[in-house]
Amino acid sequence: MTASTATVTAAPVVRRRILDLTLEEHTLTVPLVWSDPTDTRTIDVFASVASREGGEDLPYLVFLQGGPGSEAPRSMHGPTSPSWLDQALAHHRVVMIDQRGTGRSTPVSDRILSRGTEAVAEYLTHLRADAIVRDCEAMREHLGAAQWNLLGQSFGGFTSLAYLSTDAASLDQVYITGGLSTVTRTPDDVYALCYDKMRTASERYYRRFPEHRERMRRLVDLAAAGDIVLPGGEVVSPSRLRSAGSALGTNDGWQTLWTLLEHDPSSNAFRYDLAAAMPFGGRNPLYFVFHESSYSNGHVTDWSAERTEPQDFRDDVTLFTGEHIRRDWTETVPAFQPWRDVTLALAEHAWPTIYDPAAIAASGAQGAAAVYVNDVYVPLEFSLETAELLPDVRLWITSEHEHNGLRAGVVLERLVDLAHDRRIR
Repeated sequence: MTASTATVTAAPVVRRRILDLTLEEHTLTVPLVWSDPTDTRTIDVFASVASREGGEDLPYLVFLQGGPGSEAPRSMHGPTSPSWLDQALAHHRVVMIDQRGTGRSTPVSDRILSRGTEAVAEYLTHLRADAIVRDCEAMREHLGAAQWNLLGQSFGGFTSLAYLSTDAASLDQVYITGGLSTVTRTPDDVYALCYDKMRTASERYYRRFPEHRERMRRLVDLAAAGDIVLPGGEVVSPSRLRSAGSALGTNDGWQTLWTLLEHDPSSNAFRYDLAAAMPFGGRNPLYFVFHESSYSNGHVTDWSAERTEPQDFRDDVTLFTGEHIRRDWTETVPAFQPWRDVTLALAEHAWPTIYDPAAIAASGAQGAAAVYVNDVYVPLEFSLETAELLPDVRLWITSEHEHNGLRAGVVLERLVDLAHDRRIR
């Protein structure tokens, strides 16, 4: 079932003016299960379209957020506004779409758990990248665009690859940042290589701050004794503590880690900063509950990150981890405890394929992609494999930025210049 043949209804458009921006808010009611016309369940999909005066007729650029499980940015001005937005608005109307299950697109929250484990697990299987593509197509048709441009950050880049697998004709220019995921390998391959990346990042950090290695060792001992308790009541396990190393995958994350390890572990500052530094939390439950599915293209994940942990990570507790989720967190993290049975069920689910390497190679996609040399989440090696399928998507391979480089404000401009053969300044 395509967006054009499914039953899609639109709510009245809401228009707002915020300083120099015009925002049009669009809400569509679409099928929960695009592939089954007999399934009558529906969800809402929300998008805010931003433009500047004089830009009302510019081409559309749809932004696909990282995650999975994160909504599109809300703030259009001020310090929390996306740093790339001004550059994008100079040439586009920007479509901020909340991916299904997030933001104002029928968000998934703890309240859904009242439906029961089996029903919730089944529901969540319909929130993956392939369904997000169908939602995007419905929104594109609703906006009356024959084609639009695409900016995919991280998981949004994964979704872009799913888009190229099925609906490449709908895309003009494709820009991907830190999101050229593998389309042929297994989740085990990905997480094993990500451990290698985190080993390198850990050793790089300790070369700069060797005194912190022993501090980290003492903190792990405290966690093992149950002596690190967060303000929200979580008794931090050693594996959760080590996941604070995920910050090393961002441009300034080493400063976050340095500040944390400089604190007295008995202080409020340490407890609050640790809570903020660890990845995965209760705000967006999808990020934890089916995170590993984002790397599955026809696989059962079965706690891949846990199973592929190398021996040296088991022996050396000072090595940091990244987006390596653990089964024990369903027991120790208060926000995840209600989701335990659902998370366990999804780990056993046989996820269908969402990428078609042959279709991607035949897509004729044009654009540009930023590939980060030191990316600890989306490994360089697998990004280069995928890039071979996209010869007209030009690569910017850089060690200047980490995985969140888009937030630096210059990455999108660099990619647009690269895609359009403009001289790189």
